[in-house]
Amino acid sequence: MPQPPQSLPLRPRRGFVAQPVVLTGLAGGLALIALALASGAHLLLVLVLACALAAVTLVQARRARGEAGRLRAEVAQTHVEVADGALTLPYTSVLNALPDPVMVISAHEPDDLTGRRFVMVNRAGRRVLKIQREAGLLVTAIRDPDVLEVVDEALFGGLEGEAVYETGGVQERIFRAYARPLGASGDGARLALLVLHDETDIRRVERMRADFLANASHELRTPLASLSGFIETLRGHARGDEGARDRFLGIMHVQAERMSRLIDDLMSLSRIELNEHVRPLEDVDLVAALLDVVDALAPLARDKGVALEVETPPRGAVTITGDRDQVIQVAQNLVDNALKYSPAEGRIRILLQSDLSAEACVAPRMEPAARMSLLTPDHGPERFAALSVIDSGPGMDREHLPRLTERFYRVEGQKSGEKLGTGLGLAIVKHIVNRHRGGLAVESRPGHGAVFTAYFPLARTSAEVGGAPDEAPDDVIKLS
Repeated sequence: MPQPPQSLPLRPRRGFVAQPVVLTGLAGGLALIALALASGAHLLLVLVLACALAAVTLVQARRARGEAGRLRAEVAQTHVEVADGALTLPYTSVLNALPDPVMVISAHEPDDLTGRRFVMVNRAGRRVLKIQREAGLLVTAIRDPDVLEVVDEALFGGLEGEAVYETGGVQERIFRAYARPLGASGDGARLALLVLHDETDIRRVERMRADFLANASHELRTPLASLSGFIETLRGHARGDEGARDRFLGIMHVQAERMSRLIDDLMSLSRIELNEHVRPLEDVDLVAALLDVVDALAPLARDKGVALEVETPPRGAVTITGDRDQVIQVAQNLVDNALKYSPAEGRIRILLQSDLSAEACVAPRMEPAARMSLLTPDHGPERFAALSVIDSGPGMDREHLPRLTERFYRVEGQKSGEKLGTGLGLAIVKHIVNRHRGGLAVESRPGHGAVFTAYFPLARTSAEVGGAPDEAPDDVIKLS
């Protein structure tokens, strides 16, 4: 355990100022007595003068000690001490107020890789790095080799350095790590300062721009080529053919709508990814949001002859913390996806359950079937609300499940049809659910349909929501 360093050179020792004052007073008193005796003064007068001089000396000594104490206090404000393995600073409150994570790192030997310790970390650092203590082994908080390398250079090379640090987990964040040397402490340990500056937003903007250009150029090429071909045909030999003209114009209209939907989905996905690390804060009535989606899609289901069976608790019974528009987008994408692949006279069951554990949210709802978690939240003891959409479509083999949330991925053999989508619906669902700190799971069995379950953390406890945990809801609404 590191020992406290030696006192700073500017720090006065006890009595450093008071001692010369006392010695000067004593010397003056002796000189006064000797002078009085030599001049034949009365002994009583000598004693009075000596007592007066002693009183003045004592007052001066006390003032000197007070000044020395004040000076020591001022010097101590800049003093760094290591006690019980943790660093204490007079400016800890200032460091805790900083938005960027800040750490002070101590080490003794370059070859002792396990000897790197953080002896101080501010409040932002404890929150970002998910550590509870203000002191401990550095490798328990940061394991990135690039960051550890620049820290070593600052500790033992006296060099300033920086590196890119990406946190793990579902909510990925990107930081620029700056390491600066702080010299040595009194016990010989080398000290370095590590500051993490959040560059998540900047990197997300750069990634969004690159992804948008790559995806748009790839997916828009086919409809643009189709439009160009039909335009050339209409300008050529089909100029006077009314039947061909009407048919080609209809196809061109469909391709233009496809490009419009694709651009809308790409822009929506880019906006979601940009703010994915910022958790929404408003309260959302999940039952009301789901019923609004069902009301909007009910005409499409009737036209196709698909029955919608909705099972939910009463309105107001399930409240989550989120973004209502994005929650509606999740429900709409899942139900719309089920409508696309459900046959005529098919059935779609929409189930909303509340006050579930994370394990209960991904419990089997289709037996037997292949199951996979597409997104698992970093959760603790939270309770969740789970939205499950169960369709009667063709289903999928297990090999397709891991790629369902990839951009533009479509299951082989299910790419054609009147309801061809953009291939971004499930990718949007995943990113929205991730922003809400929730999860996403899928079950499927070829020839028997699929089940998609999105679950969100509840904004209130089970006692406030009502109902026994892990029970199915009682209210059933059927639309056909």
